[in-house]
This record gives sequence, structure tokens and C-alpha cells, in this order.
Amino acid sequence: MVFLIPLVLMGPIVASVAQGIAGSGNFLTGLAGTLSWTPAGATWSLGGELAAGSYGAAALKFLIALATLAVLTLCWKLLLQRALVTPPYAGTSKKRAGGLGFFALFPATPTGAVAARSLSYWLRDPRYAGALVVVPLLPVLMLFQGTQTGSYGALLFVGPLTAFLLAWSISTDVSYDNTAFALHLATGVRGVHDRLGRAVACLVFALPVVLGLSVLPFLFGADWTLLPGVLGLSLGVLFSGMGLSSVVSARYTVAVPLPGDSPFKKPPGNVAQTMAVQFGGMGVLLLLILPEAALLVAQFLTGTSIFGWINLFLGPVLGLALFAAGVRLGGKWLDARGPELLAQLAVNR
Repeated sequence: MVFLIPLVLMGPIVASVAQGIAGSGNFLTGLAGTLSWTPAGATWSLGGELAAGSYGAAALKFLIALATLAVLTLCWKLLLQRALVTPPYAGTSKKRAGGLGFFALFPATPTGAVAARSLSYWLRDPRYAGALVVVPLLPVLMLFQGTQTGSYGALLFVGPLTAFLLAWSISTDVSYDNTAFALHLATGVRGVHDRLGRAVACLVFALPVVLGLSVLPFLFGADWTLLPGVLGLSLGVLFSGMGLSSVVSARYTVAVPLPGDSPFKKPPGNVAQTMAVQFGGMGVLLLLILPEAALLVAQFLTGTSIFGWINLFLGPVLGLALFAAGVRLGGKWLDARGPELLAQLAVNR
């Protein structure tokens, strides 16, 4: 994940470095001259000094290079002797028992227990973080695009897009559980409590993130009259997507990295079903949010702010209705298909 972040930000990084080099030619020349007298650059500047006929400077840099090699050799020898003579202590240390964690923050109900367990996974399981590492990078990429084009219009979509990614992320929750899903079956947790607990765990951080990113473009000069419409669309996408994801994860399993594996390792098999479930579910979500999207487009085309205020009311109301329906339907399917889901997950071990 650490290496993925600069890859995603490669465009802004390359552009910034190129602009910096183009505007600081004199500084780089002086910096190169200074570095050539340090252990990091003395060896590499020998050829240039000899080609320029500066034999005295070349001799001094040759001595610097030899001294650097001697110091590094001595350090290597001392460290190797210490590692061989006094190996690291391998004894055990006492560790204080931790508290209940998130279980102390949620009510002692089936929904609260599932929410606490799921929120622990969001913070401790790298597979969840690997799937969402691009979310905090979205505003950075769109801000960079705005600085290049002079228009921050693309930032208007960072809130709805983030809502889409976060809402759809719980569509693979049961698949990520793998055989640990047996715990839910063995304890007799009702499907509706399971669905609601997982959604609440995601909403704990998804709701403030989506709200914050929906307001972000207006801090960079966007028309404030569009804020109600953007907020309505973002909340509609978030709640509708949570409801749909609650249904999808109760009905289908997809190929995901196994517990303990790299977040970017894809297990073989089940590719066709995974693609069909993911793209089919995304298509259904686009249909569910058509009313909110249509109202926002109408506001763009007509410039009438009333469409935005209608969207601010319709988005949460319609989204919460679909969320409740998805939790109930997903819970019903989970109660009916729990053993079949566990059997499918056991195959993917």
C-alpha cells in the first residue's frame, strides 16, 4: 500500500518535479557542485573532474571516496561482530491485557456486537485498507487537475464518488470473513442484525468523510447554490449503496484475498461470477440513484436552485428507504442461505 500511493499520485509528482527543475536551474547546478564533495557524490564526480583537467580536485574526491569505503567497511565489521557475539534477546515480555475496544462503545445487542467486530476489521485488517487506499487520494488528484486547468469543477463529484466506493465496499464483507462467518451462524445472529451491524460500522466513518468531501469543492470557489444538490446526491448514493451492498453480500460470494494474504493478491477461480456481481451491482446502483442524479443535472442546466433543495430532501429520504429495504431483504436472504454461504466460503480457503 505504501508503494501504491506514489503510483496513484505519479502524475502530480512528475509534473511538480518537472516544474521545479524548470524553474530552478541555477540552484540545481550549485546543489550538484556541493554534493560532489560529499560521500554521496564524490565517487560519481571523479570522471567529470578528470575530463575537465582538475586533477587536484579529482585526487581529493578520490580520497573522500576511499575514506567513505573504509568507514562503511568498519561499520559493517562492527555490526557483524555484535550480531554474532550478542544476538538479539529472544525472551518473552509481559503484555497487559487490553480492554473491550469497540465492544465497549456499542450497545450490548446483536447489532452492536456485529458493528464492533466489523469496525475492528476496518482498522486492523489490511485487506480493507488496501481496497480503500484510493479514497483519500481522490481529492488530491482532482485538486491537482484543478490547478492545471484552472477549474475545480471535477471536485464536485468527489463526494458522490467517495460515497459510491465506501458504500460498495461492504458488498464483499461476508467474503472477507471467510470461514469466520461460521461464528455468526453458530451464535444464531439474525440476518437483519448482521446486515445492520456491518452497515453501521461502515457509516461510522463513511458519513463524515462523504459530508466533508462534498463540501470541499465549495471551499475552492464552486458555486454554493450547488451545495444542497451535491449533498443530496452524495447521501443518496451512500445510503442506497449500503442497502444494495447488504443484499449483494448476503446472496453472492466473490473471490477476495484470504485472511493473512496480501490485500492485492487475487485468488484463482470464480472470476466470471466476481465480475458479473461487481459490475451488475454497480449498474443497479446507478439505476437506484437516477432521481438524485437527474435533479442535479436539471439544476446544472436550468440554474434553478429549487432542484438542489429538492435533491437535499429526496436523496436522504429515498436513500434511507432503500437502505432499510436492503437490510431487511439481505437479512432475509442471509437467514435462508447462511449454510450455503459458509459452504461457498469454505471452498475459497
